[in-house]
Amino acid sequence: MDGITFGRASLLCTLLLWAFQVCSGTVTVKVAPKVEVLKGDTAQLPCTHTVSPPSSNTIVEWYIEEQGTRKRVAFRSQGGELKSDDDTPLTGRVTIREDFTLTITSVKPSDELAFYCQVNAGLAGVGDATTMLKVFFAPEKPELTKPSAQAISVAESTSSEIGTCMTMNGHPQPRIVWFKGDQPLPEVKDKREETFMIPTVVKEASGLYTIKSALYAKPTKADKDSVFQCTVEYSMPGDQIKQKKSDTITINLNYPSETATFSLNNTDPVKEGDMVIMICETDGNPQPEFDFTKDGKAINGQGGLLTLKSVKRTDAGKYKCTATDYDNIDADLSGTIDLTVNYIDPVSVTPAEPQIVQLGDKVEWQCKTKASAAHTVQWKKGSEVLSQDGTLSIQDVSYDNAGDYMCVGAVPSVPGLTAQSSVSLTVKGKPVIETPAIAEVGKAGDMVTVKCTAYGVPAPQFTWKPSGKEAISVEGNKAVSTLALQATAEVMKDGVMCEVTNEFGTAQKNIPVSLKRGQNCLSLKVLLSGNPVLKSADKQQGGSSGVVIAVVVCVLLLLLLVALIYFLNKKNKLPCSKKNKKEVASGEVNNDIVVEMKTDKANEEAGLLNRKPPTEQ
Repeated sequence: MDGITFGRASLLCTLLLWAFQVCSGTVTVKVAPKVEVLKGDTAQLPCTHTVSPPSSNTIVEWYIEEQGTRKRVAFRSQGGELKSDDDTPLTGRVTIREDFTLTITSVKPSDELAFYCQVNAGLAGVGDATTMLKVFFAPEKPELTKPSAQAISVAESTSSEIGTCMTMNGHPQPRIVWFKGDQPLPEVKDKREETFMIPTVVKEASGLYTIKSALYAKPTKADKDSVFQCTVEYSMPGDQIKQKKSDTITINLNYPSETATFSLNNTDPVKEGDMVIMICETDGNPQPEFDFTKDGKAINGQGGLLTLKSVKRTDAGKYKCTATDYDNIDADLSGTIDLTVNYIDPVSVTPAEPQIVQLGDKVEWQCKTKASAAHTVQWKKGSEVLSQDGTLSIQDVSYDNAGDYMCVGAVPSVPGLTAQSSVSLTVKGKPVIETPAIAEVGKAGDMVTVKCTAYGVPAPQFTWKPSGKEAISVEGNKAVSTLALQATAEVMKDGVMCEVTNEFGTAQKNIPVSLKRGQNCLSLKVLLSGNPVLKSADKQQGGSSGVVIAVVVCVLLLLLLVALIYFLNKKNKLPCSKKNKKEVASGEVNNDIVVEMKTDKANEEAGLLNRKPPTEQ
């Protein structure tokens, strides 16, 4: 080989090697394997890429796959503008950000597709990656309805519809689970089984799912109290499985009767006048026909209810209920009640007429009754129990004994079973006066009110000495006279005399009248009038020792005042004129204390008001 040929071969190899290096560039694309979003929200589908060797002519395109073919929805060149494609399911809702993230607004269930991010890097090549968009929407609370048939019979040979559960507008497709009580029922679609479900799935135009499930079963008598419920299970972002529960239903199940019960609804012992309710029922559904008898004679009831209004003792006896169930004709469906009606006879009191006795006499009553059980007899006056043996005897009757007495018969074992009768006692006799209270007055000369209370039948007449304005009230055998009069010196000294009289005699009481406490000091006017203080105190009849003490204190204070005036006058401390600077003359004092001050009253008052204090030396 000559040199020219060798040189040409070397150049060709170099060119081929360079072309191989250029064509062997790499493009790497990364996306999230799965993007989850709620219906109506905005989805973000990120896409990143690397190109080796770097290229300045890179275009990123986003595709969806429809019916096995890819369809571009948007693209963007590096550093260039975004462009979206027309006539796609995402038109108007899709954009590509500068970092090539695909953004989809107002996501719909139909947007749940495979998305492809494809990167074209020119000579460096092409790369792509796939991400799945998952759309979620929580379905509505399931609604559980019962079939239109009124009842299900345990005698049915085929399974009956228990209920239908429906939930709407969920995505992705939710699942319905049935519960009996708190236990889930296995999902069975085979109609040959006794319990099975028939599901129905509807995909709405919105892309959301409506799911129905009808439950069929062959119930037994044990299912009469069973509670059925359905739950919808649905998926949410983050692999969450959530649930919504329906309301519960019970089935109206028909089953034959096996036993019967006959019971008394009254909780307390039955007594005359009560309403009695007897209930007859069986353990079947519906309830069969019922017949009632009393002591073998037919009586009328209403369904399984026998009501006796305001029973009497003659209503006591043996009551029987008999039921007839044609689905179990051989069953013994009957029950009996032995009804006891408690009673108490009216109370008999001897003597029954009102009693009128003289003061100090004796009175006695007898009380009797009969009852269906052990009973008690009590004599009462008000709430006070006076006797428990049926006999009430009062010796030496007083006015306090007058009034109404009640004899009460009762059956302790039967609450509320009582009978009673009343009698009255009137006591006649001469008047009796209650010890009167001392009447008090603020000062002599004021009006004072005195009260006199007397017992007596006939009602006594009142006489007051001295008299005044009188008001009388009568309550039973008690009369009250209230007198208002002036508290003169005579009244303060001797008090007020109350005298009461009726056809049986007379009684009288003296009611003292005294000054109220704190009002016992005699006025200065009385002291200066010439009345001897101590003598006045000694003569005060009906007064207390406090009056005397108060009078003495007042006299001492007066003497101190006189001495002070005399002392100041001697020291020329009183502003008196020369004409008035005379000694105080004291007259002769035997038993009275006399103070005489000779002065010109007008000049003295003027001097006391206008004299200035002496100038300091």
